[in-house]
Formats: sequence, C-alpha cells, structure tokens
Amino acid sequence: MGSVSTSSEKQTCRQSTPPVLLLVVRPQPVWKRCLDVLGALFGLLLCAPLFILIALVLKWISPGPVFYKQARTGYGGRTFLCWKFRTMVVNADDALHRQHVQEVIQSSFTAGAEKPTAKLELNSDPRIIPFGRILRRSCLDELPQLFNVLRGEMSLVGPRPEPLYAAQQYLAWHAERLDVLPGMTGLWQVSGKNRTTFNEMVRLDLMYARQCSFGLDMKILFLTIPTLLEQVFGIEAETVAQLRQLPPAEGEIQELSENDTRL
Repeated sequence: MGSVSTSSEKQTCRQSTPPVLLLVVRPQPVWKRCLDVLGALFGLLLCAPLFILIALVLKWISPGPVFYKQARTGYGGRTFLCWKFRTMVVNADDALHRQHVQEVIQSSFTAGAEKPTAKLELNSDPRIIPFGRILRRSCLDELPQLFNVLRGEMSLVGPRPEPLYAAQQYLAWHAERLDVLPGMTGLWQVSGKNRTTFNEMVRLDLMYARQCSFGLDMKILFLTIPTLLEQVFGIEAETVAQLRQLPPAEGEIQELSENDTRL
C-alpha cells in the first residue's frame, strides 16, 4: 500500500547528530519492553481488520500512499521515522504547522503569555483530506505507531514524540522529557492534552519520567479510552485547572528567565 516521507526526513534520520541529544539517559525497564511487545502484537492482531478498512477508504478517497512517515525526536534525542495513516494530501507543506508549533513553544518563555497546545483547526486546514478529519479526531491515524513500538522506537505509554523542528526550540529543562521512550499515549494525553499549555505538557512528561512504573502505565492505558471518547464527542475535561497548580519542574524557573538558552 506504500508510504510517503520526504527525502529530507529520511536524510535527517541518518544524521549522526540529532537536534537534541541527551548524553546520559536512564535505561528502560525490562517490564516496560515486555509490556510494549505484548501490547503491540495484541493491538496489531485486534486492529488488523480496521487497518484494512482504513487503508481501503484512504485509497478510495485520496490518490497516494496509505501511510505517512515523519522524522520525530525520540529517546535520548535520537531521531526516528514515526508511522501514521496519511490524513493530508501528498507532499503537504508543513510551514503552517511549523509556525504554529514555534508560536506555542515560544509563548511558554514568557509567564502569562502561554498559548494552549491546541492543534490547528481541522475544518480550516485545506491540506487535510475528508476522511482525514475523522481519523485525526479519533486518533485512529496513530494506530500504525504500533509498528514503532515493536521496533523499540516508541512505547505504548510515554511523552508525545515531537517533530524535529519542535525539539530545536527546547530549553534545557524541556529536554528531560526525552529521558524515556515516546509513547502512543501518556500522562499528558489523559490529563487535558491540547487544552494545556506547553509548559504544563512538559511538567506532566517529567512527572511521568520520574515516577514511571507498571502500575502507572496500566492506569494511563485504561484512562486512554474514556479520554478518547471525551475528545471525539467534545466533552470538557475537569483536569486542566488542576494542572496549573502543579509546582514548577526542577530548573524551570531558571530556564524561563534565560529565554535565549536553547539546545
């Protein structure tokens, strides 16, 4: 069925020096790798008919490959190709998204001026194909990331993998979120997601990285389903206000006062 990824992204993944590189990272627990492999295999078997159905619909409504691959920043700052179902026209320009990400991250450098990490408005984005809006809102476009989990590039649970141009904007304390494998779901995803600010997202990611356990992973996995239902049907979560009460992560106050300090 094919996949699409730009030549520049393929070249980036072969580079020896990623945009953010952590020289010392904590090893991943054995139990987490076992959970990832078993969960990914079960998910692929369970969702195989859905994969086929989505692929057929995409082929019917939009010419081009079924899958889309984008270079993302992963564990320890290493780059990898993240798989998704294609929800945009082939060779869609990412300049609009780059600008959006830059504005969100840079707004976090000034207290009181932070913007939420909301996605671009789906209805006004001309790059998205009709069925793509349904896939993106329901997160079904991310199911192919189960292959990334099997390859050890992602985990079932962890921080969201960011595009390379987002990681290039990080302050030093932001980069600690790369201390664990990125995940298909995570503490941020079940705690307000796009209604939170960038700094709130990073605080949640750091909290997960420092408190990672089998029990926490299972809790996040079970919370993912009702969270998706809230997202699909537009139900407001009640956790966003509580997130703003989280204490600053270690090093955050110093970094926020040094806005020109980036990795």
